[in-house]
Amino acid sequence: MMNWKQQLGGLLMSLAASLAQGQTLTLTHPVAAELPREAPIRVALEAAPGDYLRGHFLTANALADLTLVSATGHPVRQLVAAGDERRQFQFVVGAADQVLEVRGHGGGGRFELTLDRQVPVASQQAPEREFLSPTIAEVARVIADGGDTEAFWQQVAKAGTPLVEPGPDGRRILTFLYRGAERNVRLFGAPSSNHEQLARLGQSDIWFRSFEAPDSTRLSYQLAPDVPDLPGTARARRVAILATAQADPLNLTPWPADAVDVYQQNSTVTLDKAPPQPWLSPGTEVRGSLETLRFASEALGNQRDIQIYRSAGFDPANPDNLLLLVFDGDAYTSQVPTPTILDNLVAAGELPAVMAVFIGNPDREARSRELPANPLFAKVLAQELVPWLQHQTGMEPLAERTILAGSSYGGLASATVALAYPEVFGNVLSMSGSFWWHPPGTPAHEQEYVARQLVGMDTVPVRFFLSAGLFEGHRSDMAGILETSRHLRDLLAAKGFPVRYREYAAGHDYFAWQGVLADGLLALADMANWQPAR
Repeated sequence: MMNWKQQLGGLLMSLAASLAQGQTLTLTHPVAAELPREAPIRVALEAAPGDYLRGHFLTANALADLTLVSATGHPVRQLVAAGDERRQFQFVVGAADQVLEVRGHGGGGRFELTLDRQVPVASQQAPEREFLSPTIAEVARVIADGGDTEAFWQQVAKAGTPLVEPGPDGRRILTFLYRGAERNVRLFGAPSSNHEQLARLGQSDIWFRSFEAPDSTRLSYQLAPDVPDLPGTARARRVAILATAQADPLNLTPWPADAVDVYQQNSTVTLDKAPPQPWLSPGTEVRGSLETLRFASEALGNQRDIQIYRSAGFDPANPDNLLLLVFDGDAYTSQVPTPTILDNLVAAGELPAVMAVFIGNPDREARSRELPANPLFAKVLAQELVPWLQHQTGMEPLAERTILAGSSYGGLASATVALAYPEVFGNVLSMSGSFWWHPPGTPAHEQEYVARQLVGMDTVPVRFFLSAGLFEGHRSDMAGILETSRHLRDLLAAKGFPVRYREYAAGHDYFAWQGVLADGLLALADMANWQPAR
């Protein structure tokens, strides 16, 4: 039998529960009571259907559930379960007679219910849209007041696109624009690591997207209006951007200027603090020569074009000559005017005489198969191509004056081939190298292939120039070119390799690589102390 103290305690708990049973939870009126050992407690709400409520359910030394129930006791939604670490709850009231039910799991104890926010339906309005660009904010105000966009587009046509406005901390606000698309506009080459969607300003003819970017930004881009949303894989839909990607019709600096049509042309952005690219314009000096030969490899089972450049006055017997081998050869004689760059550097006395070899790809599939850390391809370069070049040109290259150069997969190949054959290739010029690459099936924690290989290697006589774009960062949970290039730089330095590293406010972009190539050659020349003949 219970003694009188136990009876009194039970009576007080019952009284507290009955008092809580009749209370209403509001923002200013929390509800606190003892947990009953058997029957639940129901707490009324002073709220209308559609109201948003947020609060906390606290218990002291007790296990209890908090449930939203109908007036008849039917469970609508469990808000807090016994043992949950998170004691905050939020919900939207579905009916005026819904109540909160507190049910203990024996053992007694106390609970407390509080509300810290209640938003009636009439007040549930999204905040006014904020625009990164002051110009877009102003035209949005004009449209909201019943105006049109004609004056805006006249201003844009005069200034050119993208809009460039002051941003915080010395940065710039770039706003990319398109007029009059029907369904969508995508931006290829944005100052980010991804394809980007432009947004439509209300129901107007303005499509826009704004970014903050460093004042040293240099990039090229295309706009793709009304990209078809195809059935099939996400990749197929992503690749469909190429169906409509074209130069921005309002940009004033297209590249190349003489492209055959707007689909083969990019638009460009060069902000005021972008690093100079002084070696691109043809000078008045005597130019080097360029010839095309055909190289066949029995080991690889294919053939390719090899273009050979010799700087003015090149003498194959001079031991001070440089040999530069460049992957993706077609791109580095067209999109990047490497022969002109070399003409200017040699004429200015910045480099000794150079023979440059532009290594073509038999096809796209061969590029993807050969360039990413392919040991057979590396062997062919060292043991077939270089001897073949010696036979064709009479030049006997020294490893310390031989440079492998490339971008993307070409930057990756430059590093892996030189590390495999340092007795042939003593210098690496990697632009935005794909150091994220790894063989299929590699575990997630081992996916930086070159870095992992480097850890177990001895230091060999190879110099490195590495570069990466600030807009080449990670996607999702995968490290990008920026992060993996930084990591490789640190590993090379720790292993004792001579290394120079530079980052550019750019993306994966030949427009930027035009300048990076010269920067890398000058950096390697400085490290190696290559003195041109005077």
